[in-house]
Amino acid sequence: MKLHLLAAVMAASVALPFAAAKATDLEVTHWWTSGGEAAAVAELAKAFDATGNKWVDGAIAGSGGTARPIMISRITGGDPMGATQFNHGRQAEELVQAGLMRDLTDVATKEGWKDKIRPASLLESCTIEGKIYCAPVNIHSWQWLWLSNGAFEKAGVAVPKNWDEFVAAAPALEKAGIIPLALGGQAWQSAGLFDVLVIALGGKDLYLKVYGDKDADTIGGEGMAKIWKAADDARKMAKGSNVQDWNQATNLVITGKAGGQIMGDWAQGEFQLANQKAGTDYSCLPGLGVNEFISTGGDAFYFPLLKDEEKAKAQEVLASTLLNPDTQVAFNLKKGSLPVRGDVNLDAANDCMKKGLAILAKGNVTKSTDELLSADIQKQKEDLFSEFFAGSMPVEDARARFADIIASAE
Repeated sequence: MKLHLLAAVMAASVALPFAAAKATDLEVTHWWTSGGEAAAVAELAKAFDATGNKWVDGAIAGSGGTARPIMISRITGGDPMGATQFNHGRQAEELVQAGLMRDLTDVATKEGWKDKIRPASLLESCTIEGKIYCAPVNIHSWQWLWLSNGAFEKAGVAVPKNWDEFVAAAPALEKAGIIPLALGGQAWQSAGLFDVLVIALGGKDLYLKVYGDKDADTIGGEGMAKIWKAADDARKMAKGSNVQDWNQATNLVITGKAGGQIMGDWAQGEFQLANQKAGTDYSCLPGLGVNEFISTGGDAFYFPLLKDEEKAKAQEVLASTLLNPDTQVAFNLKKGSLPVRGDVNLDAANDCMKKGLAILAKGNVTKSTDELLSADIQKQKEDLFSEFFAGSMPVEDARARFADIIASAE
């Protein structure tokens, strides 16, 4: 999509590398509005406020798909905020190319971001023509199956250890009046679920052949036939969810009304808010218990160019604050995500977060679809899977449309 279309934590004692020359308010826009997300973003606000500046919260209700057009419209329309959330990848690419985003290279160089941020692809996704334009704050991976231990106990079956066992347990869950798979109605949830099936059941090579190489033979091959079978299974298992937002679907798992949910590790924030304990009240299967890979998705903050000199200086302070080790720990423990710094202490991590850290330590990572596909292709893909999961579109029709979408990708 062209740019013109897009336009239609600590306490005060925390030592930070930058000190505000003069305290000022700085509006920060984001789409973190669920209970767990709000608790996490409060840690960022607390850390920034401790510098003497003030975080002015600009939360936009809804998903990123709802928030991003509003954010982009403000920036291109001459009403920029002080900082704004985008996902890792190409979502802000055209804004940077249009000269509307601030270059953070000096801040990043002074603080040695290249030596501290890992994997390196996170900073690479912020880099355009050799200049760094964003501050990564976390690693969010999509590839998780969250399970209600209580739901499976009620159904009289063991908690599954992989996708096949989960599918096999569906009839027992349904007999007990439990929805097997919780799935919200937002399009990005359906598309994300499918992407998880691709890498978890097909493996990293298949995933990269499809989304990286856009290889037609692979997209039409037997490996993908297996994925589409699993997607059809998931569609049948998800009938009856009758919720819209992702956190509402997570709540179905928390309350034992659903057996499981395929969702990113941000779901952990909701489990923690409900005082549920990983391994006791709920279980997690990275890679659906089959292929334990995590994508380097997640969130970063970009800083629109501002004419106000004091606010511009506060932008530097905020960028530094976001990468501060203490801020990284406080934020990510509540968000359920992994820190972007490899030198922080995460002894307080729960069992599921430790699984993610172990996978990251092994190097079992891959780029997210936000990094591999343009925003336009992602939107077309979301539209397809929203229709597929909400209705009775024949699998072969969906496969053909998917192939056409990926074939048109840049």
